[in-house]
Amino acid sequence: MTKKKNELWEWTKAVIIAVIAATLIRYFLLAPIVVDGNSMMPTLKDTDRMLVNKISYSISEPKRFDIIVFEAPEGKDYIKRVIGLPGEKIEYKDDTLYVNGKAYAEPYLDEYKKQLIDGGALTEPFTLSDVIEQETVPEDHLFVLGDNRRFSKDSRHIGVGVVPYNKVLGKTKLVYWPIEDFRLAE
Repeated sequence: MTKKKNELWEWTKAVIIAVIAATLIRYFLLAPIVVDGNSMMPTLKDTDRMLVNKISYSISEPKRFDIIVFEAPEGKDYIKRVIGLPGEKIEYKDDTLYVNGKAYAEPYLDEYKKQLIDGGALTEPFTLSDVIEQETVPEDHLFVLGDNRRFSKDSRHIGVGVVPYNKVLGKTKLVYWPIEDFRLAE
């Protein structure tokens, strides 16, 4: 009887430890997220499943073109690409990104630009001051856009137009489902 009781106790401890470990990983290290919509096409597709690295920005700063997950003003989690960092002046003209007056290539958009059949721009021209009525991205904030620029609810359309650092949940790269699409998104 005692042997069965000990075995039951050992199994119970193992299950409790597994649940605690999974909870700690889920809330502090990695969390799953499902892409909802087409705003990050062609980089990410609707229903792609990804892992969010929650500690990445505890040990480093966000970088231009990182794909991040953040809590939007309506309480929903969004997945977008970092375009502007604090103190930077952002502008799009002739479908080209300019940061502080310097043109930046966005190779992740090349495929999408080739698919445009109407001859228009993927990213309509704008300046940061058109969007947030400031010349530069405020301190401790990010300016983000979806890769599907024509159909993305991003910094041009949400809240105050920039994402505060404290609303960033983490960085994401790893698409793990569907399994045939397993990859690191760039």
